[in-house]
Amino acid sequence: MKKISLIFITAFLFNAIWENLHSFLYENYMGGRITEFILLRATLVDATIITIITMPFILHPLIKKKSWIILPLGFILSAGIERWAVSIGRWAYNSYMPIIPLFAVGLSPAIQLGLLGYLSFRVEEYLSSHSLFYNK
Repeated sequence: MKKISLIFITAFLFNAIWENLHSFLYENYMGGRITEFILLRATLVDATIITIITMPFILHPLIKKKSWIILPLGFILSAGIERWAVSIGRWAYNSYMPIIPLFAVGLSPAIQLGLLGYLSFRVEEYLSSHSLFYNK
């Protein structure tokens, strides 16, 4: 449980930074202004998704060495969420958002879950192996 909590906390911190840094790439959220509350809610959802994505790699030692799978899995989830959200008008990109043509989604949100999920997993592994926050 400590490992899962640490991943959630790490993912939350990484996503809070990411959401604030890339929010200028969006035009609006549901037709309105993007507020800190909206960014905080997105951070919470993203940290939860990352925790769920990484759980199999924590709970099943046999696949732990294949943690690179978090990268494409996160990309697929991110791209799917982005396509859905943009198609229903949940949010809109502005002209600064780099678009991945093949997927028709923004680059920044498409790489977010995979990259931050992998980094969160690796940070947890590092802290766990060095017993910095808890004993094994």
